[in-house]
Amino acid sequence: MQTHRDGVQTLLGFTATVTGRRTAAAVLTAALLVPLAACGTDGGTGKDAVGPSGSGSASGAPAADLTVLAAASLTDVFRTAGAAYERSHPGTKLTFSFAGSQELVAQVSQGSPADVLVTADAKSMDKVKADTGTPAIIAKNRLVIATGEGNPFKVDDLKDLADPGLKVVLAAPEVPAGTYSKQILDARKITVQPVSQEPSVRSVLSKVELGEADAGLVYRTDAASAKDKVDAVEIPDDQNAIATYPAATIKDSENAEAAAAFVAWLSSPEGQKILQDAGFQKP
Repeated sequence: MQTHRDGVQTLLGFTATVTGRRTAAAVLTAALLVPLAACGTDGGTGKDAVGPSGSGSASGAPAADLTVLAAASLTDVFRTAGAAYERSHPGTKLTFSFAGSQELVAQVSQGSPADVLVTADAKSMDKVKADTGTPAIIAKNRLVIATGEGNPFKVDDLKDLADPGLKVVLAAPEVPAGTYSKQILDARKITVQPVSQEPSVRSVLSKVELGEADAGLVYRTDAASAKDKVDAVEIPDDQNAIATYPAATIKDSENAEAAAAFVAWLSSPEGQKILQDAGFQKP
């Protein structure tokens, strides 16, 4: 109750200019208000409590329940980022839906209720530009070759993926990771016959983790999230592709201001530190 706290300051200031009984009365009133002011904090932490309207926030952004559609490769880092955002924005709750970017775009096109969209490539975001605000690039990424722990098949280079005796799994062509994979393989004229083409990069990673595939192309951050189960073979920069992650508000959002605040926060120093600590590159 900030108004009570302000009231205390006013009364204390007033006692400096009056005397006698009026002074004593003002001090007594101030003393009575102090316990009430304490009720206006969150468990004594000093953070402003969210009022019944749910409009309070340390940053000034309105509190809201936000649904964020995010590329599968953001699964781990966005869970960390979401917890941090909720701590600094009392009253806000983030619900994430992770999938391949092509699936998320389809949901937006079909009018599924959501507030923010984050894809793993600009091409996917462009498909729904009529339904979103102006996107901001929040991070970049690169591909690596994921192999079983210890790299039992000694995969050292992209050309090794052409070995017909190697079980390789790739993301489907319509998935951003699949598009990037095709791009770098085609550039070196490497033909790979994958045993499966998956609907998301996380599905590729899972196949390798479970031993259902010997190798697969995933983002560097995906391999890092499973470093106790897979090895990552780096791909030289001149043979690699740069993945970009645009984030945008969804125009039909009922929480437009709160959605815009979250998108902006992803580019803030706090949001960027979380992304880069997880292995994502600067935008």
